[in-house]
Amino acid sequence: MNAIEQFLYNILAGINSLVGNYGVSIIIFTILMRLILMPFDYKSRKGMKKMTLIQPKLNELQRKYKDDPQKLQQKQADLMRKEGYSPLSGCLPLLLTYPIMIAMFAAMRGIANEQLALQTFRYLAGEGNGTILSAADRFLWVKNIWMPDSVFVPVAPNAQALNMINAAMWNRAYGLLSEGQVQAIAKALADAGQAALDFTTNDAARASVSSMLVALGQSATYVADVAAVPGWSGLNFFLFSITLFQNPNGWLLLPALAGISQVLQYKFNPAMNAQPQPQDQNGQASGMNNFMKYFFPILSVYFCLTSNAGFSVYWVTSTVCMWVQSIIITKILEKQDAKNAQTTAGEGSIK
Repeated sequence: MNAIEQFLYNILAGINSLVGNYGVSIIIFTILMRLILMPFDYKSRKGMKKMTLIQPKLNELQRKYKDDPQKLQQKQADLMRKEGYSPLSGCLPLLLTYPIMIAMFAAMRGIANEQLALQTFRYLAGEGNGTILSAADRFLWVKNIWMPDSVFVPVAPNAQALNMINAAMWNRAYGLLSEGQVQAIAKALADAGQAALDFTTNDAARASVSSMLVALGQSATYVADVAAVPGWSGLNFFLFSITLFQNPNGWLLLPALAGISQVLQYKFNPAMNAQPQPQDQNGQASGMNNFMKYFFPILSVYFCLTSNAGFSVYWVTSTVCMWVQSIIITKILEKQDAKNAQTTAGEGSIK
């Protein structure tokens, strides 16, 4: 992890140490991050609003100087200078947030991988269900927040999830084990005829995952937690193969909430409704606009189906926060516009 990722990782871990539940911790962490990023969003919205106001003037210049590109460029530059608008004012603030967002996702992924690795080690050490999945790993109806909220995913870490953990995170989790856990894991591997664990490289880690999966296959607790419903294993539906599990991790509610929240945000978000929509010759909204309106909710559902429930909690919380934040920013900008209008009217009356 780089410095920013480690810092955000420590914040999330610190919040969990206080509240004792990663689902609640992710909600608090997300709200905190949205508050930190709100000034950037405000700057971006202010720039976009300014662009909306001068767009008719720019369109008029384009019609007037359509045959003189050099003159058009000069007049547009003069207009933007006069209006105090920079083309970067709408997008640059958002671009500045991207490194923070990437680091935040990396920190959340680091927490998830560390906890999945620890759960795997606890299964290998022969611990009971009460300690393998702690209270911090459960959230509402989701039994293991580090696995997707789905009836098609088991509560225990499966091969797909374990193979996505890199060597550095395996090493980190292994270093958190007690001496007794290390000895119990070594015995479980030996009983399964597997070699000792090696996390020096990613290739070595993948080989160790294979060894662990063999040993996990001899753990009654793990086998029960990944057991499929008889007759419902590897069923093919079009391009997908699905399996129903006897101990599913969730009921697909978070992916559904992610899609619904995106639809509601698009429908009622004042920032989106305030933006001028492209029109075709018949005055109807463009096909691209309608496509994006349905594409983003579908994409949200897909992300949450293929990611751990912790990410889904973040996604839903972030969508709601951005919705509320947009309402607040819109109110602030409206008050500023009203104040500016009063000032302009007052100056006019003096003259």
